[in-house]
Amino acid sequence: MTLAMRGHVLDLACPPDDVTAVHTFLADVWASEPDVSAEDRMALELALVELASNVVEHGAAGRSVTCSLRLDVEPSEVRVHLTDDGVPVPVDPAKAHLPEGLAESGRGLALVQMVVEDLRYERVGDENRWTARRDRH
Repeated sequence: MTLAMRGHVLDLACPPDDVTAVHTFLADVWASEPDVSAEDRMALELALVELASNVVEHGAAGRSVTCSLRLDVEPSEVRVHLTDDGVPVPVDPAKAHLPEGLAESGRGLALVQMVVEDLRYERVGDENRWTARRDRH
């Protein structure tokens, strides 16, 4: 028997959409994917909300931004693909680190790095592409 990948997609236009739509999307995904562990669900929710928040907050540059989120649930891992038409992002996820204790921002990518096995960013044409992979536990 071969287990197939199960993909879930959410398309957003911000505004009016915001990260609340990501929470709602994930609730629907977890309802249809009961075999994903609670640990993986929490980690993936943290990662996706942080990535989507960064797109909404930094990618729009004073205009609306559209993005598409795809979550592929596979037997041994979950893959995340987030694309947006926001401004280019001058960041290397591999160099993300937690800021000093009292800093009010700058933790997002470092937190994502802590809960996934792989996080990548690339700019292709007019599109930002984020990909993340988490091994299932």
